[in-house]
Amino acid sequence: MDTRIAVFKGERIRKTIHKSEWWFSVVDVCGVLTDSIDAGAYWRKLKQRLREEGSEVVTFCHGLKLVALDGKKYETDCANTEGIFRIVQSIPSPKAEPFKRWLARVGYERIKEIEDPELATKRTRSLYKAKGYSDDWIEKRIRGIAIREELTDQWQKRGVQQPREYEILTAEISSATFSMTPSVYKKYKKLKRENLRDHMNDLELIFSMLGEASTKEIAVNKDARGFPENKQAAYEGGTVAGNARKELEKKSGKRVSTRKNYLTGPQDRKFLK
Repeated sequence: MDTRIAVFKGERIRKTIHKSEWWFSVVDVCGVLTDSIDAGAYWRKLKQRLREEGSEVVTFCHGLKLVALDGKKYETDCANTEGIFRIVQSIPSPKAEPFKRWLARVGYERIKEIEDPELATKRTRSLYKAKGYSDDWIEKRIRGIAIREELTDQWQKRGVQQPREYEILTAEISSATFSMTPSVYKKYKKLKRENLRDHMNDLELIFSMLGEASTKEIAVNKDARGFPENKQAAYEGGTVAGNARKELEKKSGKRVSTRKNYLTGPQDRKFLK
């Protein structure tokens, strides 16, 4: 289990990877936001008050082993990002106010995006731009997101329900398109928790889109119902993209899949120099 230190305004907050996401020490967060002499005691009192109020916040916490000042590991209450945000909202401290204002602003922005989905697209585009991605790449990434949403909407309408089924169908398309499942592809690019498609170049994105667009088209035209039929459609759609990829590789003499990623520099300077 990966254990690291997060830093907030010069203060150290312990964190660890659990169930493939970051979990943070609640005691450390309480200590940073309250300047309490005994952060552990503060959290115990806060936890008791939250339970008495019937708050669900405490259920977000899990005991995970973190390294203490003596160098030994002890079980400590930890919460994921959502849990930490909810706990911060419960702390009456001036230091917590910037967090609360930020959460209120984010919540307002998300409501506006529900009313006007174009705002969400603009926000996504600006985030990628700030990270250094080129305009051409961003347009492909945005289009790929739209195609993915169209496909998952069809899966939902056609009886695919469980998250695990979505993962299997996605892996089926990827395997037929690139001869690699997403998990294998991430290892190939030396990625960990990063989004795989954020580390694809133009051609990789194009063939990803082709595989998912073909899958949707096949599922709709064949009226695929339930998981088994949609799995077959996923294989056939991925195969369409996979055959096109192999043909391009044969003609160009170069592999489409690349080990390159954007971990060490902005995309526009790394790939488009």
